Amino acid sequence: MDRVSAFDEPLKKLLGGATAKVMAEHLDLHTVGDLLHHYPRRYEERGRLTALADLPLDEHVTVVAQVADARVLMFNNGRGKRLEVTLTDGHGRLQLVFFGHGVHKPHKELLPGRRAMFAGKVSVFNRKMQLAHPTYQLLDTADTDEATEAVDAFAGRLLPIYPACKQLDSWRIAKAVDTVLPSAQEAVDPLPPGLREGRGFTALPEALLKVHRPQTKADIAEARDRLKWDEAFVLQVALARRRYADTQLPAVARRPVPGGLLDAFDAKLPFTLTDGQQKVSKEIFDDLATEHPMHRLLQGEVGSGKTMVALRAMLGVVDAGGQAAMLAPTEVLAQQHHRSITEMMGELAEGGMLGGSEQGTKVVLLTGSMGVAARRQALLDLVTGEAGIVIGTHALIEDKVQFHDLGLVVVDEQHRFGVEQRDALRSKGKQPPHLLVMTATPIPRTVAMTVFGDLETSVLDQLPAGRSPIASHVVPAKDKPHFLSRAWERVREEVENGHQAYVVCPRIGDDADDEAAGKKAKKAPEAEGDKRPPLAVLEIAEQLTKGPLAGLRIEVLHGRMNPDDKDDVMRRFAAGEVDVLVATTVIEVGVNVPNATAMVIMDADRFGVSQLHQLRGRVGRGSAPGLCLLVSEAHEASPARARLSAVAATLDGFELSRIDLEQRREGDVLGQAQSGVRSSLRMLTVIDDEEVIAAAREEAVAVVAADPELEHLPELRTALDALLDKEREQYLDKG
Repeated sequence: MDRVSAFDEPLKKLLGGATAKVMAEHLDLHTVGDLLHHYPRRYEERGRLTALADLPLDEHVTVVAQVADARVLMFNNGRGKRLEVTLTDGHGRLQLVFFGHGVHKPHKELLPGRRAMFAGKVSVFNRKMQLAHPTYQLLDTADTDEATEAVDAFAGRLLPIYPACKQLDSWRIAKAVDTVLPSAQEAVDPLPPGLREGRGFTALPEALLKVHRPQTKADIAEARDRLKWDEAFVLQVALARRRYADTQLPAVARRPVPGGLLDAFDAKLPFTLTDGQQKVSKEIFDDLATEHPMHRLLQGEVGSGKTMVALRAMLGVVDAGGQAAMLAPTEVLAQQHHRSITEMMGELAEGGMLGGSEQGTKVVLLTGSMGVAARRQALLDLVTGEAGIVIGTHALIEDKVQFHDLGLVVVDEQHRFGVEQRDALRSKGKQPPHLLVMTATPIPRTVAMTVFGDLETSVLDQLPAGRSPIASHVVPAKDKPHFLSRAWERVREEVENGHQAYVVCPRIGDDADDEAAGKKAKKAPEAEGDKRPPLAVLEIAEQLTKGPLAGLRIEVLHGRMNPDDKDDVMRRFAAGEVDVLVATTVIEVGVNVPNATAMVIMDADRFGVSQLHQLRGRVGRGSAPGLCLLVSEAHEASPARARLSAVAATLDGFELSRIDLEQRREGDVLGQAQSGVRSSLRMLTVIDDEEVIAAAREEAVAVVAADPELEHLPELRTALDALLDKEREQYLDKG
């Protein structure tokens, strides 16, 4: 068989249509190569039982355990039957339940003392952990052919436990792997021979064999070391090639002019920049002075002064005769940036207007919902070069928008902004403009190296003077309803002291919203189970107005409101004419109201860690301390509650982003952050494998510097092609 084609073989040829269909739909596995790279999540030792106390709620698990007792209970006046089986690991216990016709076989087979592998989703019933209708495979009986086969296959060996799904248990995946394992011999090795030998790695076919069918724990360690390196190295080569290609592009060097706009701006600043801001500004201005495009990621805590650093870079570029564009993910945010930048610049933002400064320039706003006349004027100011700075949403990328001389693009909130859009805006310059990406979600260094590996990184980690501390607490609404009543009292107290508050909900609650929720429910009734829909802005606002916050001035804000109404509400809130703003996450970034001191986040468990951290950053922006209350009905032992406790325990965004990553599947990191393409990380965990990633990056840079086209490394090229399927390839090549 040809070397590549064994891995490209579709699974349905080898496993049959039904199994292949489940693998494709539920596990995203399509070819022999995909299945060989679907590694076991962990291994059980044949004779040992799984620790039952540590099982994660709401996850599909596979456990090896012993039956302690089993009994059939009648209900519904004897018409219904329920089998309850208690499993033990010698310490903890886990309940299994079977209903109706499903009772007969397990009742016969699951006798006290029996050992088996069980698979199902962990839930809580009556405060006890349970698996409802699990599938199982007996491990200590020769009653059936299948059991004999199971014993033979795994006798005295380590049992691989695969990431599985409801439709396909781990042991069925193991059988499928047995079918394709001979193809591992055909694996094309991406590591250059010198690198492989120098680091003493095992050959790839052997590593695949050992990861799926280890004889010893040493086999597992050896295989994992090798497979992690493959992933890290191939990915870093892709990024190193992109960086190398970028250094080959020409750009116009933009050096600020002494006595120009930047100096005039600095002279009227009422405060001095923090050391961090000065250091980061220097890095940016050094980059802007070179004849290759800058590609820099500026990350910093909420409120660390990123906008100020970005604005000074934009003013420097305007001084040098170019234009700067700032891209925001939403209209609310674009308007907010426009407002704060024109306020910071004062008469310097009124170039060419009456009362404007000689050194000034025009700062224009461009969004999709602007009136025709205002939009026409903004487009004209851009093409003539009259406007040095433009702030807008992705409306800026439309074909109609022409610049006189685009020198710098600042993208705010990278994770909302696809790489494609970043590139479309770049093509607006006569030569590629310099690029500064800002993110307020701090990213651990390793992730920055992996996800934004094509960008140099600057970090602002100190808060400017005058920011207040924020106290955060979890409010367990289900277990302790009086805590929620107290939360509303606290909001009242803040308002009585002359301050304002936010209440954040996950959903809007209007017709379009409910329709979407309805569709979702129709699609997946079993997935949602007994979960109620998330709390909605419109309902909560009404309850608060009639109930605990009666008499206060309450307004709502959400993404489906007319832009003028949104603006009006935000303006009145900022002016102190509204006491409590009930909103969706539209307030997540950039909203700056120093007088708002309290935030209550409803159904906080429905938000991600970084999102909660972002939201919380909206309070405590003035001199009064901030308060953030995370309201949740999540069970105390659930991962969701653990997440909330972590957010309440620290204000350090870098620490939180580590926690966030540890809790999410690693695969989300790459695929989603890059361009929605499936992640290539199967074995590498970005947080734990810092050394591997750093070492792989060094090796990759050396390889690409010596052979940018990888002409002498055809196997590495093949691996790159597999990683960069068409969509990703375009993404990496666009630079």
